[in-house]
Amino acid sequence: MKFLVRGLITSYIALSSFTSIAQNQDQVKPERYTKHNKGKFYIFWGGNRESYTKSDIHFEGANYNFTVHDVTAHDKPKGWHCDYINPGNMTIPQTNFRMGYFISDHYNISVGLDHMKYVMTQDQTAIVNGYINLPANEVGSMYNGIYQNAPVNFGTNFTGFDDTTPPPFLTFEHTDGLNYVNTEICRVDDLSELFHLPNTDKFQINITEGIGLGVLYPKTNARVLGKPRHDDFHIAGFGVSAKVGLNFTFFKHFFIQTELKGGYIDMQDIRTTHSSTDKASQHFFFLQRIIALGGIFRI
Repeated sequence: MKFLVRGLITSYIALSSFTSIAQNQDQVKPERYTKHNKGKFYIFWGGNRESYTKSDIHFEGANYNFTVHDVTAHDKPKGWHCDYINPGNMTIPQTNFRMGYFISDHYNISVGLDHMKYVMTQDQTAIVNGYINLPANEVGSMYNGIYQNAPVNFGTNFTGFDDTTPPPFLTFEHTDGLNYVNTEICRVDDLSELFHLPNTDKFQINITEGIGLGVLYPKTNARVLGKPRHDDFHIAGFGVSAKVGLNFTFFKHFFIQTELKGGYIDMQDIRTTHSSTDKASQHFFFLQRIIALGGIFRI
């Protein structure tokens, strides 16, 4: 009898322990893929709209040296267009490309290209200070003179970028790219718990903040006093930036990211004509509104 009681007690304890272990195992959920970011690689492509502060643009070269003050400028949007995904035309719209790597769960380092467009508003009157003293055989000599807080209507004689006469006083664009080639370091935090999302491997919301530093590599379209334009890529200066954005990740690997990105651009060596003695300089602040599609994978 004693052995029977001991056996029943032992069996009960064993069964209870097994049941407890099984229940604990059922309660342990597998770790989500989206729980950790370290070691993941991401890439995205998107478009942007831009705004710019007013800028003083200084022009200098053989026989001229002047500054145009408080110049207004705007971007050149393409709108919702198939060029954003057409391999042959992807560089035509205002675009953003970025690729990065997570060095920890919260921090990543990336490199990217912000392809912006900057167009000096042609229909404006701005103050000019300086002088122009071109040889009489140059068509731009019609603008010779000393300028002391002189208002100039830049819509006068505007003929675009062709070679008709009379030439415009000035046309000035970075439309083949106000290209900001930059490196960023960013922090990412999961906001899914705030929205009570049940499964972040299906849908996850993140917030990201970052700072960046890079060079400006524009292709400037300018006609200064009727001189032929240079129209070639050239490292013109540097930029710094900061951003904040929301990331919406679907099925672990695919995401939509929206960003507000602002910064400062300083270009002291803008090529304007075929002569290396002719150049321009300017500095201004910018604001981008970005929306991009991307993917994230562990490597």
